[in-house]
Amino acid sequence: MLFILIFFVLHWYLSLFSQTFFQHRYASHRAFHMNRFWEKFFHIFAYLTQGSSYMSPRAYAIMHRMHHAYTDTEKDPHSPQYSPNVFAMMWRTRRVYLDIVGDKTEVEERFLKGLPEWPAFDRWAGSAYSRLLWVGIYITIFALLATSAWLWLLLPIVIAMGAVHGAIINWFAHKYGYHNFKLKNTSRNLFNLDIFMLGESYHNNHHKRPSSVNFGFRWHELDPVYPVIKLLAWLRVIRLNKPQLVEAH
Repeated sequence: MLFILIFFVLHWYLSLFSQTFFQHRYASHRAFHMNRFWEKFFHIFAYLTQGSSYMSPRAYAIMHRMHHAYTDTEKDPHSPQYSPNVFAMMWRTRRVYLDIVGDKTEVEERFLKGLPEWPAFDRWAGSAYSRLLWVGIYITIFALLATSAWLWLLLPIVIAMGAVHGAIINWFAHKYGYHNFKLKNTSRNLFNLDIFMLGESYHNNHHKRPSSVNFGFRWHELDPVYPVIKLLAWLRVIRLNKPQLVEAH
């Protein structure tokens, strides 16, 4: 049992780190820069940590930029305002994402600037063959290590990990929590101290300052990814756009 729980926790946080660091803060908002080598490195890292729920950084970035431009309107790819429940919202998000990946929708020019491009890799990583391969790996891990039947309840979450993370933020962080800023949208900060979602739940803060590398704002709003970003900048793996200051109020 212990090994499956350790695997689940590692998969939760490594997948989430890839999403918030690479696909969200880097690809979507260009909160920092990296060279081609490191961009491809984190492309591969995202694939290895997200597995069957991997999303193309390019398509993710386009969709997320649309979310910021059209928050809580009919053009928002994932708004609780236009879906009856979280499952309907995520299914709508999936359709928008697949249309972007398949070039079946016209994307505005403003959403195409500075995107990470690796089409050959994304074709494989997002293919049905790749996703089925990862599902097979996960099933094998559970078959070897799951000592109790209830542990298999975690398998669907492992398979759909990225969608689970997206549902928590895009649904619940637009319905529940508190806000530091009064904005023309429903974004909320879901948790006062966000260890669970690595700072992603400070959604109201993020909608106010989308290009900030630190999603926290008040003194208690710890963003666990921010120190990692500072470390990577110190190591010259990435380059921050400008000096970043921790703001506390």
